[in-house]
Amino acid sequence: MTPRKTTNATVTPKGSLETLSQREVQQLRETGSGSVYALFRQCALAILNTGSHSDNAKTILEAYPDFEIRILQQDRGIRLELCNAPADAFVDGEMIASTREMLFSALRDIVYTQSELENKRVDFSSSKGITDYVFHLLRNARTLRAGVEPKIVVCWGGHSISTEEYKYTKVVGHELGLRGLDICTGCGPGVMKGPMKGATISHAKQRIVGGRYLGLTEPGIIAAEAPNPIVNELVILPDIEKRLEAFVRVGHGIIIFPGGAGTAEELLYFLGILMHPANQDLPFPLIMTGPKKAAPYIEQLHEFIGATLGPEAQQRCKIIINDPSLVAREMAQGISEVTQYRRKQNDAFHFNWLLTIDEHFQHPFEPTHENMASLKLTRNQPVHELAAHLRRAFSGIVAGNVKDKGIRRIELHGPYEITGDKDIMQPLDRLLQAFVEQHRMKLPGNTAYVPCYKLAT
Repeated sequence: MTPRKTTNATVTPKGSLETLSQREVQQLRETGSGSVYALFRQCALAILNTGSHSDNAKTILEAYPDFEIRILQQDRGIRLELCNAPADAFVDGEMIASTREMLFSALRDIVYTQSELENKRVDFSSSKGITDYVFHLLRNARTLRAGVEPKIVVCWGGHSISTEEYKYTKVVGHELGLRGLDICTGCGPGVMKGPMKGATISHAKQRIVGGRYLGLTEPGIIAAEAPNPIVNELVILPDIEKRLEAFVRVGHGIIIFPGGAGTAEELLYFLGILMHPANQDLPFPLIMTGPKKAAPYIEQLHEFIGATLGPEAQQRCKIIINDPSLVAREMAQGISEVTQYRRKQNDAFHFNWLLTIDEHFQHPFEPTHENMASLKLTRNQPVHELAAHLRRAFSGIVAGNVKDKGIRRIELHGPYEITGDKDIMQPLDRLLQAFVEQHRMKLPGNTAYVPCYKLAT
């Protein structure tokens, strides 16, 4: 790939890590070296590429082979020295403010995560221990705000969507903002940007100061989906499972917009949790929506849920086509019910402790060829466990499509082989084929999609 314009710079903290002792800076420098450095470099490069239209982590990394970032100590704290950094992250020699904030958010999250692991403070042997770990990561990022009434709407959907679908997400975001609701997304482009953009306007109209545009990501995704510039709170969780748990712990309602494999993964994750017997009476509004042209996509995804998880799972999700105002009204009403329930149960507004998440949804899934071939896509298991395995199948497809490690595995070993019961694999095949035909696997304009998977019964 042709090298791009670069620059050298030194930046000091903004938004995170402004006040540190000399010992804390030294600990940051020690933790942020070695194997952790490669991870921080990758995330930093993605943040500096905010606005990039590439969804290929390998391409972005190869575009800036000489990029380096160093953690330096000074009397008043910490600073970062950047060499051969993307020039687009600067204006007249100064780093763009939002980029600077997100850069130090990345340092905060990655180094804190590593520090927690090194000090062995995390109990990964139990579901409660993993949830406690997610809580600490979010609290350290100052995401949890006690006493604030529920108003965070999680918006899930694809980065590879049509212009009409993108405009629709902005209108829905605008309607949500008019009702005083905040937006949480995966922080990238497409559906992750549209609702935030719409809400910024309506928050301004309503004179809402301090509107929240929360972006939750993880290292494998951030390089492929660089944060959009509207995000004013960025949190990088250590893996996709912690990221997904963070969404459902801090969010008070979820909207599913058109997307692809990643969106299906998120929906299956959430429905699998809602299908757990312990969560059947717990209110948590879930709406699938899109413009009129996206109706076939929504119907296909809804049909897939019915064919695999059954009608009970379908009933947990409300479908609204081409009506942004109704989406916002239904979501506001749903969140009102969440508020009443949390008050009655004495549960926190800022973190959903009462939601039961089975360990099948919490342990990291490494999408190797062996693990993908071993997925249990069969009927002889509880529905919420089948949802967990289906979620992993889509997670592997996402990895093969856009994550650096996944792309390299496919290049080396060929497509993943996924097997299962015929009455599960056939609906899966139809859904994935529809994603390919609708160009929902990669960003528009890229070369023809080559599947990273093979399905068999």
